[in-house]
Amino acid sequence: MKDAIVQVTGLVKKFGEIEAVRGIDFSVEHGSIFAFLGPNGAGKTTTIKILTTLLKPTSGKILVNGFDPLTHQNDVRRSFGIVFQDPSLDDELTAYENMEFHGVLYNIPQKLRKNRIEELLKFTELWERRNDLVKNFSGGMRRRLEIARGLLHHPKILFLDEPTLGLDPQTRNHIWEYIRNLNTKENITVFFTTHYIAEAEQSAKQVAIIDHGQIITRGTPEEIKRQAKTSSLEEAFISLTGKEIREETMGTKELFRNSHKMWRRS
Repeated sequence: MKDAIVQVTGLVKKFGEIEAVRGIDFSVEHGSIFAFLGPNGAGKTTTIKILTTLLKPTSGKILVNGFDPLTHQNDVRRSFGIVFQDPSLDDELTAYENMEFHGVLYNIPQKLRKNRIEELLKFTELWERRNDLVKNFSGGMRRRLEIARGLLHHPKILFLDEPTLGLDPQTRNHIWEYIRNLNTKENITVFFTTHYIAEAEQSAKQVAIIDHGQIITRGTPEEIKRQAKTSSLEEAFISLTGKEIREETMGTKELFRNSHKMWRRS
């Protein structure tokens, strides 16, 4: 793909004898909304951790905004914003202070930082609550603040790992209005995972489904539904990945707890 902001070729990741990612290939078009779907333990979060410099691949070639995460880590990190599945805001700081701290970490000049914080807090309808402590925010407000924070340094791509997990349907719809709006307004590429498959069907231009460390299909939601001969993307997902309940291994859970801690320290 000529206009790809993410390019992955032959990506392999092993943990000892376990091959979590098995030679996958995919690309993400610049300015698109891309859904990366898979059951628990399928390899999707391992792949995201590699794309965002938190894990090193065993083999394969990766480019994020034209940079290799192995050799140009800082350039890659400046290229993306990320909203983790687990909460990552400081509850004892205000909304504005959380934004300010993030801007300082990215060395955004003070005047630009101030203007950008105001712009994003107004965009996410949090400006009137800028001086309130985050511990008093609802789940939806926290998610909107995390999205605003992820956009502060003008990233080319925004990674969202389960951005609406645990939110009620009304708040989920509200969050997705913001995500689609920022995709249009800032021409930012959105790369997301979700267990709410309807979100991918409604918002994603392209979808890749990964299972057992391999991409089993990719295409538009309509193309995948035609391939699986189903009327919804959720039905197609179940048809392609099976009906058995999946559980993350303890090793996987521990890995992502540690990588999240590493991100916050670095």
